[in-house]
Amino acid sequence: MTALTLSTAAAPGLRADAIVIGVAKGAKGPSVAPGAEAVDKAYDGRLAGVLETLGASGAEGEVTKLPAPSGFKAPVVVAVGLGAEPGKGAGYDAEALRRAAGVAARALAGAKKAAFALPLAEAADAGAVGEGVLLGAYSFDAYKESGRDAGAKGGGKAPLAEAALLGAKPRDKAYKAAVERAAAVAEELNRARDLVNTPPNDLNPEAFAAVAQAAAKEHGIKVQVLDEKALTKGGYGGILGVGAGSASGPRLVKLSYTSPKAKKSLAFVGKGITYDSGGISLKPAGHNETMKCDMAGAAAVFAAVVAAARLGLEANVTGWLALAENMPSGSATRPGDVLRMYSGKTVEVLNTDAEGRLVLADALWAASQEKPDAIIDVATLTGAIMLALGSRTYAVMANDDAFRSAVHEAAEEVGEPAWPMPLPEHLRKGMDSPTADIANMGERMGGGLVAGLFLREFVGEGITWAHLDIAGPAFNEGGPFGYTPKGGTGTAVRTLVRVAELAAAGELG
Repeated sequence: MTALTLSTAAAPGLRADAIVIGVAKGAKGPSVAPGAEAVDKAYDGRLAGVLETLGASGAEGEVTKLPAPSGFKAPVVVAVGLGAEPGKGAGYDAEALRRAAGVAARALAGAKKAAFALPLAEAADAGAVGEGVLLGAYSFDAYKESGRDAGAKGGGKAPLAEAALLGAKPRDKAYKAAVERAAAVAEELNRARDLVNTPPNDLNPEAFAAVAQAAAKEHGIKVQVLDEKALTKGGYGGILGVGAGSASGPRLVKLSYTSPKAKKSLAFVGKGITYDSGGISLKPAGHNETMKCDMAGAAAVFAAVVAAARLGLEANVTGWLALAENMPSGSATRPGDVLRMYSGKTVEVLNTDAEGRLVLADALWAASQEKPDAIIDVATLTGAIMLALGSRTYAVMANDDAFRSAVHEAAEEVGEPAWPMPLPEHLRKGMDSPTADIANMGERMGGGLVAGLFLREFVGEGITWAHLDIAGPAFNEGGPFGYTPKGGTGTAVRTLVRVAELAAAGELG
């Protein structure tokens, strides 16, 4: 993990591999952003013109490297685009700072130290830059020869080792707290990315549960793991039904972080299908290769609970990880089978590839028995939601409009694109079953909303609930952008942490 330090050193005299500055897209060309005054002065105030000559415009994601001025101890200046220049008197948006820092950190892979001279008007800006650096520097090399020796083998480059934030006021409590928060959240988010990227032959339900147990012990979190025997005794028919076809048995993991000063309690529920073949309703060719990511919801929940513990939030936060592997075999659940869920309701399984809602249903009911103030479930649930919102935006559904708005606003605040979606009552009828209380499939059109309506059936009466369908942004199959890498992204971790912070502050409602 990249080390974050706060520095009052002047850019010219700092020993580093590079000085990172911001450049914005102004009305008349690129404009050097605040924080880089010393660098601009060394270019006789002509840095913007030099950058423009080199083709820089200040557009978001743009990186321009140029030799440092004479007298600088760092050999290179890295100018990173911040996007549109803010209006007079306005500061830079936190997400613009995160993305720029992430782009720069990725561009500096292999460097030992870089100084970030980006705009830091307040403590929150330092937190945004720090978070962007740590998320942008992420790489997953555990299965590459290059990863065994810090990038020395196989031509790989190790992540940026240290980032010094210039102008970050290291003795200011607010700045220090902002950077410490950024480090805790980013480190846990990157742990979620690691889990999503780990191949399914090494991360089955039992292995995932073991990771959760180890982290819980480290951070003082109470943990309970239900194995097949306990799940059978408890009547968790949904989790057992999904995991029935696999040689790796399912698990339900409960992580409980409690604060003696808590006035609110939250339950986070995560879908943890460590590999999804579709079961008997086998996925078509070309749709299986990335299905190790189908546990991204559980990874996000796990990371959020650990982050809450590390931050010492004054709220009780419980995470439920519904873990199973969905495989076809002679013992697998068949289309047409009826499962009796933990709630007592029966579900006719019309499609074994609609399995996420089955494991979530049991976990939602289990969470409901503790009567938390609110429940949020997170899942890579439907391809239908990707057709509606694309690959970078997740959906927010809820049984309470105000809570849906609060979760959506929290997501936007931390830089996770999300969009509120309805739960149309007329779609519920499509899940009526002549055999059971409900079927696990309904109308094809609006399939993402149908899945939300199914989950609502398993939320305890009177409990506020939201559902995040992160199927699109949970796994990036394209190239990296901003602070988002290729592969697992850790989507929803920051939203859950922010919701927990709001609950702790009494601002969630």
